[in-house]
Amino acid sequence: CEMSLSPSQSRTVTELDHVRISNLLRRQPAPGGAASATQVLLDNADLVPSQDIAPDVVTMYTRVRVADPQTGVQRELTVCYPPDADVSTGFVSVLSPVGAALLGVSEGATTHWTTPDGHSDSAQVQEVLFQPEASGEFTK
Repeated sequence: CEMSLSPSQSRTVTELDHVRISNLLRRQPAPGGAASATQVLLDNADLVPSQDIAPDVVTMYTRVRVADPQTGVQRELTVCYPPDADVSTGFVSVLSPVGAALLGVSEGATTHWTTPDGHSDSAQVQEVLFQPEASGEFTK
């Protein structure tokens, strides 16, 4: 799974998320190379303390409204750890292509990923609806 990041699309990840996701990747390599996309993200992200993350950046357990740039169809997604993933409720694993593509991007950004069946997909982050850090939750 290739994740195309344009050079202008920097990612910001909290130090806590970085540590937890790195540990997860060591314990649970994802099938089909999805973990490598997540690893690339972690390797290239700007790290900040949880208290310093901007409130419009997607962190773990951030709920966002995204829109398909082609169709305009909107949906709400929450980036989560694999045990909490449930596509029917919009909870997407950080190890999935879409979860890895969303982590660390800011409101207004369009992010791109390759689906497990090889298709390119993208979404624009329309609004950060909930971010744990902005609510004072630094331990989730």
